[in-house]
Amino acid sequence: MAGQNKTGKVGAGKIRVGIGGWTFEPWRGVFYPDDLTQKRELEYASRRLTSIEINGTYYSSFKPDTWAKWRDETPDGFVFAVKASRFTTNRRVLADAAESVGKFVGQGLSELGDKLGPINWQFMATKKFDPADFGAFLSLLPREQDGLPLRHAVEVRSPTFQTQEFYDLAHRHNVAIVYAKDEDFPEIDQPTADFTYARFMSSHEDLPSGVTDAELAGYTKQAKAWAKRGDVFAYFIAGAKVRNPAAAMALIEKVG
Repeated sequence: MAGQNKTGKVGAGKIRVGIGGWTFEPWRGVFYPDDLTQKRELEYASRRLTSIEINGTYYSSFKPDTWAKWRDETPDGFVFAVKASRFTTNRRVLADAAESVGKFVGQGLSELGDKLGPINWQFMATKKFDPADFGAFLSLLPREQDGLPLRHAVEVRSPTFQTQEFYDLAHRHNVAIVYAKDEDFPEIDQPTADFTYARFMSSHEDLPSGVTDAELAGYTKQAKAWAKRGDVFAYFIAGAKVRNPAAAMALIEKVG
C-alpha cells in the first residue's frame, strides 16, 4: 500500500480522489506533458491521482486482458471506480436486469484485484423512484465476483429519490448513494453504506486549480468528515473538464 499521505488516511477511512477517465485531448499540455505518448496516460495519471472512475464501461464492455493491463499500469494503493453499463440501468423495469448485471460484473472486473473500488450504477434523470422495483434491483447486485468483494453505489438524478424510504432501502443493502455536487441533480448526503462516493461537477475553466479557495476548503472538510465513517471516493467530473485533474490534485494535497 502506498504511503498514508498519498491515500489521504484520515480517521476510519482513506480518501481517494481522482477524475473520470484518463483520455481527453485538452489535457495534453495542461495535465499531460506534450511529449507523453497516449499509451502512457494511465501510468502518468495514476501516479498523480489516487483513483480514477472508469467511464468507458458505461458504453461498452472490455476483455479480461484489458482489465489486467489497467491493473498492471497503476501503482500499489491506486484504486479504480467503475461506471456500470447504461444497458443495465437505462431500462423501464429494473427488476429484469439480472442477466445484464451478471454480464457486467463478469466481464473481467475481478482482474483488478485489490485495485477494484466501488461500482457506480448511474440512472437517468427520467428514472423515478419506485420502491418495489428499485429494491428488486438492489437485491440483484452481487456481493462478490470470483471471490473479490464488490461495493456498489447508485447515482440517482430524479428528486423523487429524496425520500427516507429510499435512504432506508439503500442502507439495508449497504449501497452508497452518490453525492452529486451539481445544481441540476439532487444533492443527497446520506450515510447508507460503509463508504462514501462523491462526484463534484462544478469546476471552473478560468481558474488554474479548477476550484475557488472556498470550494476547496469545503470539499476538504466534507471529505474528512466522510472519512470518519469509512473510505471515501471523490471525483471531479464534468464542469470544466480541462481543469479537473488540477482540482483533484489540489484536494489530494489538502486531505493528505
